[in-house]
Amino acid sequence: MQTKSSSSHRYHERSDLEVLNTFNSDVEKGLTAEEVARRLEQYGFNELEIKQGKPAWLRLLLQFHQPLLYILLIAGAIKALLGSWTNAGVIWGVTMINAVIGFIQESKAEEAIASLSKAVTTEATVIRDNSTIEIPSRDLVPGDIVLLVSGDKVPGDLRLLRVRNLQIDESALTGESLPVTKSVSPLPAETTLAERTNMAYTGSFVTFGQGKGIVVATSEATEVGKISQSLDKRVNLNTPLTRKFTKFSQTLLYVILALATLTFTIGIGQGESWVYMFEAAVALAVSAIPEGLPAVVTITLAIGVNRMAKRNAIIRKLSAVEALGSATVICSDKTGTLTENQMTVQSIYAGEEQYSVSGGGYSPKGEISCDLQEPHSHQSIDTLSPVLEDCLKAGLLCNDSHLEARHGDWIVVGDPTEGALIAAGAKAGLSQAALNNAMPRLDVIPFESEFQYMATLHRNGEESQSERVIYVKGSVEAILSRSQYQLQHNGQRVSIDRAFIEQKVETMAEQGLRVLAFAKKEVNRYQHSLNHEDIERELIFLGLQGMIDPPRPEAIAAIDNCQSAGIRVKMITGDHLATAKAIAQRMGIKSGEKVLAFSGQELSQMDTSTLVKTVEEGSVFARVAPAQKLQLVEALQSQGEIVAMTGDGVNDAPALKQADIGIAMGKGGTDVARDAADMLLTDDNFASIEAAVEEGRTVYQNLRKAIAFLLPVNGGESMTILISALLARDLPILSLQVLWLNMINSVTMTVPLAFEPKTPGLMQKPPRDPQQPLLTKRLLRRILLISLFNWMLIFGIFEWAKTTTGNIAIARTMAIQALVAARIVYLLSISSLGMSLVSRFRSHSTLITNTPIIVIGIVTAIILQILFSQWGLMNSLFNTAPLNGYQWLICLLPMLPMIPVAFFANCLDSPQS
Repeated sequence: MQTKSSSSHRYHERSDLEVLNTFNSDVEKGLTAEEVARRLEQYGFNELEIKQGKPAWLRLLLQFHQPLLYILLIAGAIKALLGSWTNAGVIWGVTMINAVIGFIQESKAEEAIASLSKAVTTEATVIRDNSTIEIPSRDLVPGDIVLLVSGDKVPGDLRLLRVRNLQIDESALTGESLPVTKSVSPLPAETTLAERTNMAYTGSFVTFGQGKGIVVATSEATEVGKISQSLDKRVNLNTPLTRKFTKFSQTLLYVILALATLTFTIGIGQGESWVYMFEAAVALAVSAIPEGLPAVVTITLAIGVNRMAKRNAIIRKLSAVEALGSATVICSDKTGTLTENQMTVQSIYAGEEQYSVSGGGYSPKGEISCDLQEPHSHQSIDTLSPVLEDCLKAGLLCNDSHLEARHGDWIVVGDPTEGALIAAGAKAGLSQAALNNAMPRLDVIPFESEFQYMATLHRNGEESQSERVIYVKGSVEAILSRSQYQLQHNGQRVSIDRAFIEQKVETMAEQGLRVLAFAKKEVNRYQHSLNHEDIERELIFLGLQGMIDPPRPEAIAAIDNCQSAGIRVKMITGDHLATAKAIAQRMGIKSGEKVLAFSGQELSQMDTSTLVKTVEEGSVFARVAPAQKLQLVEALQSQGEIVAMTGDGVNDAPALKQADIGIAMGKGGTDVARDAADMLLTDDNFASIEAAVEEGRTVYQNLRKAIAFLLPVNGGESMTILISALLARDLPILSLQVLWLNMINSVTMTVPLAFEPKTPGLMQKPPRDPQQPLLTKRLLRRILLISLFNWMLIFGIFEWAKTTTGNIAIARTMAIQALVAARIVYLLSISSLGMSLVSRFRSHSTLITNTPIIVIGIVTAIILQILFSQWGLMNSLFNTAPLNGYQWLICLLPMLPMIPVAFFANCLDSPQS
């Protein structure tokens, strides 16, 4: 008998009697109340365990576990020990803001397991003590006999014992887009999860028929439970951005400590007082730390989040914005993301004619046209041929479903396949309701997997003695074997040509279409009932209808854009291999010039190295189990790929959490998938992923601009303080003035860069190398050049002003104002405003295409700098002094040499350099 951690994966190969004996249960009487109580104590309640995460206080403290924040915390502590509480307060304020943002984001991630638990809570109808009763699903135990009817949610993993036309929607678990017809016969041991037709799994829905099964697994032992366990074990991986910032912060930490130690040691060796050198070392450390960078990064990412939300992509974690922009592979589910998630008839063969059906989904909009000899040529038809009309009628009358218009959309109430048949009839002008009134149903043989068909008996007219006709729909094999005749285009009956029809079926199947066959039989007008003998022979074959869940047109364009951007798209689905391959062919998801497809069974037989190679080369992976989706993501990551993974079902959650960026469906997705993901698509459309990739790349572009703007001022400040300290000269800039520049001025002028629009051709460039450091050689050359200029500027203006005025406060104030003036020119050189101004000058155009936010940032910075030097309160707080008109003019002069320096820096940072 099962233990708490046991699995139901072996029960599909056992007979029903063996399974009943294993659990010591009776199919008619069920378990006794005493046995239920004993098993409930042994196995616990049928609910997923919600494991407690780290306490809130610990998660908050862990937000400070970052090298850059170590530097800030240490610097703040030293300033506090020296009595500089203002400096310490500013530094600690920055660290606290970053920690709170990270804490809020992490708190949301713990909701995944709780949502999974809600997803499987339901009522169950069971047999106990020879009575049928309803109980909460949490009270279910292994060995319980469960009854299933249409509309039920399966309460536990069941081995089915009895079925009658039972169909179950398992899409959330297996990815199979259509309900699965169930049976009771034992299956081979190697049968994959999606093909275990004698099993019913927790959380799936009964769409049709009835069934009875024995509970073989509850709580964590169910297939959903195993997903819960793997979710719980998954750690939130760092994104490329956080990995690069960690590495940058570690490097910066070592550089700062080395320079501060060197400064202090050399100064003491030269006979300077340790108090002066210690202050200089602290000032150097503070000047080297880009205090404004964490705030700017957060703001830039937040703006990216807002932009993505306008394009139907909701971001749950800020760092995921950049991660998506650097994605090298997108693994997409098929149903609902790449396709419409609505079965649609696209091809009809009737009366020796081939027809195409336009329109998608269950909407009646569309038309039926006749295929011509030339490829992809069609001719509209004014009237339906008798055979085509009869074929469509068969699909409408031999049908237990109907369509409803809700909130502007057409939905199917019943089976998706039958919904597609109703929509096809409506496109031809046929009404299901009108036909049912004109040809009332007298009897029905429901679809059974044993016979592979459904049949209905109808009276062709209102009078009781009207003619009777039987309509039959089902698998091609079932219908053709019972058909003796077929109808020509003019309605004339001839002997059936099975070989030719089978060839048509094969052609339609190669297009990924699911093909149903239709037939009829005219019977005695006094017949009122229907049985299998009535349709064993002499059916009149009417035609074929081929249907598919069609690709989204906008998704096809989005895939092409992604591939142009160097991002490979791979389809990972639980659907059939042939269907997935055909959809991939239509959408252009290829490996080179062809679609390279593999089944889950093929993947399961590969060793690790072969699997990794296959995943790299393949473009379609069908019939994959939940664990395999996770393996596919891990295999790609092992090769250095940045993986974006989409999904909507319970089975997708572990892979979503493992991926560098998990993308869940906001409309059709389960709570489990949404809570495990980093991003939600509000329209469940692949095209929105491409839009989010574009926004992600724009975010990284703007982050790079921010770094290029921020770090040179830190470099210039650090070089100035270092050289001044080593030469035992007055410091041209004090630590509190450094904080003003690094926090107030830098943030004011850098935040507008976060609003910069995308550069032309952004989606034609390949993804960045995932191993590329945050500070590339090109960017370092730019930063070093501007840092040298800033150092010479600060040092030169300070020495000149000190010599000419004899006032060290004025000298320091002029050095700072000159630096800010030069920074304005540098900001323009890297912004889209500057590019527009240059283009305007070259082309004599009056058009400026950038956002005016840069202008607002510059004007705000100028106002703050005027207050910084001219307001008495600021003079007292920051040790500055008011400047006269001549001194202001001197401060503005460095703007001129910055123009060629900035131009040369852009050349150094260009991709061609």
